[in-house]
Amino acid sequence: MIDKKHDRVKTTSSIEAFNQALQAPLSDLAEQTKHVFVTGAGGFLGKAICRLLRLANIKVTGFARGSYPELSQMGVTMVQGDITDFSQVKAAMQSCDLVFHVAAKAGVWGSKEDYFKPNVQGAKNIIQACQELAITRLVYTSTPSVTFDGIDEAGIDESQPYAKNFLNYYAESKAFAEQLVLAASQESPLLKSVALRPHLIWGPNDPHLVPRVIDRARAGKLKLVGKEDKLVDTIYVDNAAYAHILAAVALGKANPACSGKAYFISNDQPITMAAMLNHILGCVDLPPVTKRVPSVVAYAVGATLEWLYKLLNKKQEPIMTRFVAKQLSTSHYFDISAAKRDFGYRPLISLEAGMAQLKASLNS
Repeated sequence: MIDKKHDRVKTTSSIEAFNQALQAPLSDLAEQTKHVFVTGAGGFLGKAICRLLRLANIKVTGFARGSYPELSQMGVTMVQGDITDFSQVKAAMQSCDLVFHVAAKAGVWGSKEDYFKPNVQGAKNIIQACQELAITRLVYTSTPSVTFDGIDEAGIDESQPYAKNFLNYYAESKAFAEQLVLAASQESPLLKSVALRPHLIWGPNDPHLVPRVIDRARAGKLKLVGKEDKLVDTIYVDNAAYAHILAAVALGKANPACSGKAYFISNDQPITMAAMLNHILGCVDLPPVTKRVPSVVAYAVGATLEWLYKLLNKKQEPIMTRFVAKQLSTSHYFDISAAKRDFGYRPLISLEAGMAQLKASLNS
């Protein structure tokens, strides 16, 4: 539980520790790197990575579909383009020596082409541009969903195989892209790559998880799925960005242990979904969620809605899908020992301190 009385002390301590811990890896990265390319720079995680890079005065080119003045003000050179257009990607990557490929189409609803074109073709374009421009380091943002087969994932590590039966095209496309990225470094020693799998990224200015939870709670539509509360891993956005920096530094070494590998990363604080949702709701003084729906009912509703939406050719996401029903009723927490061992990752901002930051942001 979060101790509200000591929120300020815990937050200050964690933020200070975070800033101190950043100094060494950012200094190392600045020595290794002249110019960094960040895809999806306008996204939640992409912005956090750009911010850390600019703290070290590292030159950054950001690539995104939209316009993001706040990144330009940060000192990021922004290029507006399409990740599926190779010529645009290659042109934007000129003179870069490190790539963070964060861009992806996320979500749980859409056609196969909707996801495979940006996620798989986009990854292919990044890999090809790295090869043609002699860029030697690539950090790819993947997802734990690549291993999710609809059953509990309790403390699994990277030996877990890719899912045999994907419940949506997002997970399938990310698994496909992850394999391409890792294979690229295994096929050629010139390109070193690593894939990171953050789970449920959240924090101040989160445009996804936090507003969705709050909006559904205010509309009276937020419910828990299943009779039993299962543990899940989450990750505070700055911890996720920090892990990307550490992985990039590791790739810059002569014989990086992480090259060609995928890693789960998290806050290393498994928490029940109910507790996580209620911490978020508590940040805006909303009552805790208590209503439940049986997992079999949620799955049946999801399957039915998917069928109806396809029949009616509806583009918006159904309120429930089979994937969401399974995600909300199963465990998702991971052994991050490999990330700790191979590139020194440790979550620096605790769930408690992160929630204090989130609350301050939501109420500012």
